Amino acid sequence: MNNNRMLEITVGAFMALGLLALFFLSMQVSNLSAASSGGGYNVEARFDNIGSLKVRSPVTMAGVRVGRVSAIDFDRKTFEAVVTLHIDSDYEQAIPDDTFAKIFTAGLLGEQYIGLDAGGSPNFLAEGGKISLTQSALVLEEIIGQFLFSKAEEGGKVE
Repeated sequence: MNNNRMLEITVGAFMALGLLALFFLSMQVSNLSAASSGGGYNVEARFDNIGSLKVRSPVTMAGVRVGRVSAIDFDRKTFEAVVTLHIDSDYEQAIPDDTFAKIFTAGLLGEQYIGLDAGGSPNFLAEGGKISLTQSALVLEEIIGQFLFSKAEEGGKVE
């Protein structure tokens, strides 16, 4: 009887550890585990199309995470998406003000993030700065539609 009780406790502990591991894995996948540090500064970038970019998406430079997307808004006058990027305090005086921002897709699930390409300016981005050079997200449906449309035009030509 005592041996059976010990087996039940061991199985229960193993199950609890498994559930805890699944919880931490789901937090890593959903980007909710990284606590937002209070330091740093916010900059703004405008895009024609942000695809499925979300708040808390990573902002990277040379493959290194330098910040996160903190807000996404819509400008009713210019019809652009206004993305606010929170850059970590470790990267103050490190990102030139002529930096180029692009929206990329990563992973099998298609998570989108912003990649920064440094410019050559001696001046750096600071609180309230604006990134004016941007490239919107590539939307797979649009690319497929353009391809099919071009193939349909080729097939419709009479020579």
